[in-house]
Amino acid sequence: MASSKIDYETIFQNAPVGMCISQNRIIQACNAALGQMFGYAPEALVGQSFLVLYPSHDDFERTGARIVPIMSAKGSYSDERIMKRHNKELFWCHVNGRAFVATDGLGAGVWTFEDLSEKRRVTAVLTSREREIAALLVEGNTSKEIARVIGLSPRTVEMHRANLMRKFSSSTSSELVHRLLGVSS
Repeated sequence: MASSKIDYETIFQNAPVGMCISQNRIIQACNAALGQMFGYAPEALVGQSFLVLYPSHDDFERTGARIVPIMSAKGSYSDERIMKRHNKELFWCHVNGRAFVATDGLGAGVWTFEDLSEKRRVTAVLTSREREIAALLVEGNTSKEIARVIGLSPRTVEMHRANLMRKFSSSTSSELVHRLLGVSS
């Protein structure tokens, strides 16, 4: 029986989710699904900072500050966050990353991106800080946990949560999380 060699480049290019290889938060290679999701030709993303995929520079910096220690400790990271397409449309995205060298969080790694916009819409105009807190709320974090992760006081986090509740017409934290997730309560 003839042995057939696995063509990893073909697998990467035809994966059903957006994928890229990065180093120091710079895209080194990406597949067509990633380009299509974000509205770019894949070759236009190669050599670009992940910054082009974020709603703002602030979002990029804060997310990086959260990711690097976790990647450096565990070698992997996963979350759901609001990202930005080339046409400036904001959308929820599930992001997974794995470092090639587990202790080098900013080194070379592979990332996958899954567009969640069919299940979850961005329905309110949020500040960078509100997007960060919304992403952490969706993960199930309490205000104290969020405060510890992002370096704010629990009272400040509660203020942002109250703003989110107002923007999403939610009367409880549970209702807010359901609305952020796009689940009817």
